[in-house]
Amino acid sequence: MDDFPWLTVIGAVPLAGAALVALLRDGARAKLLALAVSLVTLALTLAAALTFDVDRAGEYQFAETYRWIPQLGVSYAVGADGIAILMVALAAVLVPVVVLAAWNEVDDERARTFYGLVLVLETMMVGVFAARDVFLFYVFFEAMLIPVYFLIGVFGGAQRRYAAVKFLIYSLAGGLVMLVAVIGLYVAGPGGADGFLTENLTGLEFSGVGLERWLFLGFFFAFAVKAPMWPVHTWLPDAAAESPPGVAVLLVGVLDKVGTFGMLTLCLPLFPEASRWATPAIVVLAVVSILYGALLAIGQSDLKRLIAYTSISHFGFIVLGIFAMTSTGQSGSTLYMVNHGFSTAALFLIGGMVIARRGSAQIADYGGLQRVTPLLAGTFLVAGLSSLSLPGLSSFISEFLVLVGTFTRYPAAAVVATLGIILASLYILLTYQRMFTGPVREFADGWKDMDAREAWVVAPLIAVIIALGFYPKPVLDVINPAISRTMEQVGASDPEPTHDVAGNPAEEANQ
Repeated sequence: MDDFPWLTVIGAVPLAGAALVALLRDGARAKLLALAVSLVTLALTLAAALTFDVDRAGEYQFAETYRWIPQLGVSYAVGADGIAILMVALAAVLVPVVVLAAWNEVDDERARTFYGLVLVLETMMVGVFAARDVFLFYVFFEAMLIPVYFLIGVFGGAQRRYAAVKFLIYSLAGGLVMLVAVIGLYVAGPGGADGFLTENLTGLEFSGVGLERWLFLGFFFAFAVKAPMWPVHTWLPDAAAESPPGVAVLLVGVLDKVGTFGMLTLCLPLFPEASRWATPAIVVLAVVSILYGALLAIGQSDLKRLIAYTSISHFGFIVLGIFAMTSTGQSGSTLYMVNHGFSTAALFLIGGMVIARRGSAQIADYGGLQRVTPLLAGTFLVAGLSSLSLPGLSSFISEFLVLVGTFTRYPAAAVVATLGIILASLYILLTYQRMFTGPVREFADGWKDMDAREAWVVAPLIAVIIALGFYPKPVLDVINPAISRTMEQVGASDPEPTHDVAGNPAEEANQ
């Protein structure tokens, strides 16, 4: 099975499924077909993960390389190291959850369009995480915008067109800057028919320090917009608030990870000197994102906007760990990308279920729900506690690793970033208190708790949140070899301990 084109097949199945969904006239059958296709894609991804060699997780496996446009140096080259395979798996798990979550929210007349776009988006997500050619990465990076634009603009809320256009403008601006850097990188590289392959562009000796830094900034700006980081984050609250809950899950849970994935797998290896040069400024921006996102989340009256702002804070932690330039910090950031995907997905989906019952996203319109909807209240609480990094739930380990890894090199930044945990406790617990405790706010249609379909949507997410909270080792075993390779490529090493086991200064202990 080593020669089987796993990544191509995983990416092609949802694209073929989207074409079949578009041919159906019956919306109910379109839903069933979309669910079946997403489950087949998930099964293929799990099969690939089982054949993935953890001992070689620092290398690209399932590699395929075919010359696509040799005159321009463009190849169809895909492969997956430990980081990429986890991101592909994250997308493959969340898509069937989203398909099932939107079952009753999209009418049969528009079901073909909605589910077709979701499946096309899945193909793009697999492609962007698997690409080993910089130009191919850029193609998937930009192509993702098309299905997301229509998913927001057609199926979103009252301000959906504004939110879709704002999302598109910000993303295109970042993508165009990145395109200039992609072309500049090709010119600076060896060129030829394989001139965009990442392995041919890693370790380049640039003609000048300035050139490397400008190219780095071009890539980083695009990834910062996608991530999103302060101050280029303003598109996210609008897009998430106007998106259907399932689309918000894919937008925040997977697509935004492309930004931090690109920082870790492209910015650092391709531009090591520039990455080290920019690290102090990026660390500051990351800490600002942590505190800014958390403070604005506390003041939100709209539930979906609140969740969006919490994600800005969480992405600040991820970026902080990446640019801490320690193996502990970068391993924590990669694990955080996975954990954040599941905890945020649960918050958006459970919040969407509550909003669908009341018809309002305003937190003030709710109260006392734990009395009438205990399953919705309990699962929201678990997801919220994971978001604030409660020990025993998945986000705790990743956030702890990020802070420890940062503290060994930038102790002041780590200490200030720790305030984000306190603020997270405020915005999660205050929201739960306002919505789920106190007297019940009744309305004409009355309250009903989670049904069987909704339970099937939420149960896998809660199970993963708890499982990774108690036993993250299998995931970290896949991550760590890839992080070791990245640390070597960027020329960084972990700081030496300043004290020995007995607590004596290390220098004295060595004498």
